[in-house]
Amino acid sequence: MWRLKIAKGGPWLKSGNSHIGRETWEFDQDFGSKEEREAVDSAREEFKKNRFRMRHSSDILARMQLAKENGFSLDLQKTKDESPLVINSSTVSEILRKALNYFSAIQAHDGHWPGDFPGPLFTTATMIIVLYVTESLNSTLPSEHCKEICRYLYNRQNMDGGWGLHAEGESSMLSTALNYTALRLLGENIDDGPDISMLKARKWIHDHGGATMIPILGKVWLSVLGVFEWSGVNPIPPELFLLPSWVPIQPGRLWSHFRMAFIPMSYLYGKKFVGPITRLVMSLREELHIHPYKKIDWKQARKLCAKEDVYNPHTWLQECLSDCLYSFGEPLLTRWPIFYMRKKALQQVAEFLKYEDENSQYICIGAAQKALSMLCCWIEKSNSDAFKRHLARVADFLWIGEDGMKVRVCAGQLWDVAFAVQAILACNIAEEYRSTLKKAHDFIKASQIMDNPSGDFSRKYRHISKGGWGFQVADQGWQVSDCTAEALKVLLMLSKFSSDIGSDQMETCRLYDAVNVLLSLQNPNGGYGTWELARTYPWMEIFNMTEIYADIMVEHQYVECTSSVMQALALFQEKYPWHRKDEIDQCIRGATEFIEKLQNDDGSWFGSWGICFTYGTWFAIEGLSAVGQSYGNSTCIRKACKFLLTKQLKNGGWGESHLSSRTKAYTNLDREKSHIVNSAWAMLALMKAGQVERDPTPLHKAARLIMSMQLGNGDFPQEEMIGSFLKNGPLCYMAYRNIFPIWALGEYQKLVLQCDLQRPTF
Repeated sequence: MWRLKIAKGGPWLKSGNSHIGRETWEFDQDFGSKEEREAVDSAREEFKKNRFRMRHSSDILARMQLAKENGFSLDLQKTKDESPLVINSSTVSEILRKALNYFSAIQAHDGHWPGDFPGPLFTTATMIIVLYVTESLNSTLPSEHCKEICRYLYNRQNMDGGWGLHAEGESSMLSTALNYTALRLLGENIDDGPDISMLKARKWIHDHGGATMIPILGKVWLSVLGVFEWSGVNPIPPELFLLPSWVPIQPGRLWSHFRMAFIPMSYLYGKKFVGPITRLVMSLREELHIHPYKKIDWKQARKLCAKEDVYNPHTWLQECLSDCLYSFGEPLLTRWPIFYMRKKALQQVAEFLKYEDENSQYICIGAAQKALSMLCCWIEKSNSDAFKRHLARVADFLWIGEDGMKVRVCAGQLWDVAFAVQAILACNIAEEYRSTLKKAHDFIKASQIMDNPSGDFSRKYRHISKGGWGFQVADQGWQVSDCTAEALKVLLMLSKFSSDIGSDQMETCRLYDAVNVLLSLQNPNGGYGTWELARTYPWMEIFNMTEIYADIMVEHQYVECTSSVMQALALFQEKYPWHRKDEIDQCIRGATEFIEKLQNDDGSWFGSWGICFTYGTWFAIEGLSAVGQSYGNSTCIRKACKFLLTKQLKNGGWGESHLSSRTKAYTNLDREKSHIVNSAWAMLALMKAGQVERDPTPLHKAARLIMSMQLGNGDFPQEEMIGSFLKNGPLCYMAYRNIFPIWALGEYQKLVLQCDLQRPTF
């Protein structure tokens, strides 16, 4: 049985905080009782049986182990309580206590809430390719790991034989070709799999034009493996890295997530690297393509992309530039004496990647970037200590659920803890969960980034990080604006809630460091991006080479990040009113104007990191309210409330689909289905905007719906994806199904049921 290990180190690993927040899995055949093993097997079968109806796992393996360690009896049947609901303060308290008992039971001993973080379905395959090419597959992934990865890939296959870009997506060439390839590299035969899965996958690939139709990200990975030719890939010249930093297309000026993928891809392209050509690779050349490999027109193939994958088509200017680089630039750069420029570029890129590896403790900014950087590290020196450190960090990305084992995009340890604390503090019974809050407080404190990147970090295109918080663990070292803001806000809230919990409070200078990070990240337009300031121009998006994502070139500004910073700084000023007062006041004014200008005509705000208009509107209302705006004095808030109320469903909830992000138009889930997290966001927004005083009836309806969805063990059901990434990449935040119903019901109890206002009469 699989065992989840928390905050454990190992060979070739370094940590600045004793590996706080690290999550890894190991297989132990003697671990777990007979009943627990049977429960896991039952959960796996249940997921497999219902996988086309409910696409997401519920993290049963992790939650079962954590609950046992915390002395909580976890009923895996999780049936709902069907008894009639009478809404009053006592009932809500009972439901909240049940929810908080469960949620506290799945908290790890270091204070965070471990969980899966599913995203793109091709991420696992790219890691498999790297491990195969570097001949590290068997040593890094023992047989039990491979078995569970195969289980995951088969479970994620669509009925038509393909794989989507994400778990809820229609089949795409990128995920299908890469996942088919990964299964073959893991030892699956061409006709293996439940219900002839491999045959169906191969048929889907052939029916849609073969692997030459794969987007450029897939072309790069298949070229590395040796089942595609680099002459079929549009140029990714490493020489761009030699440009002065003031040139807009210098890769260092690109958005951090794209930069950390583009730069290693340019290294691979510049090297034209191809792994060992094995019998399996030769076989895949025939399996993936509809024409004989030697007869494929690779020059034509570089322009091909399956229509199922195209979300962001190439612009004519981009096509012209690619043609010029392909026909003239690339031949010139590979000839004497110009080829010395390529040699110098590759050397500088390798040094840059080494710097990033060392400053992120080989975790990198995300799984996709990790796979690319690890491969480049191996190419530089296959037996180096650096590559061994990379391999040791692969385990940080592996996660197992009842659906199998996958490579997560990353983990969101800090982010979940910050929201979890706010949810608990919203409840009247928060005092009963002091130990939970204390552990969370200690985790946040231990997760602050204590230093800037090493050396002259600005020359390596890095921002200050000392005093910030990242999305995941401190060792990774990448500060994020809203993570820093939410962590700062929570520490300030806890210091007000109880001196006992904050007895080991953060030193004031460390709070000041956090404020320094936040002030340094504000853009001239008043808005906040994610990791850094915007370094290049919005028009650079016309050169977006990824057909599958939008808004990937530039560090754009977002309502969510801006709102989080406004809330944190406003709360900070309550306790430290004179610290950098003028700068903070100016920052808040600029952020307020940014949010107001960003509002859509219908009263909504587009949310970029959650689904979608509901999420963005909740954040906007929270931010504006933090600086004194209200329904009575703000046209923006009045319009926002009207928007939310028009989207409430007949059952009292809200249910926005991930398609809202893709189409940029509000879209309900199929069959007008509500979503518990979406409903909680809408409730929180309306309560913050004073809906209680005007008409609490919509809140009563929503609260009744959320309460009715609670399961017998205190959990809430896992539903559709609720996170978002680059408009076309939904994400699944596992803890959200617990955090936000608790938060919404906690605020509901305080604001509605304990006020002498209209009582629910239905």
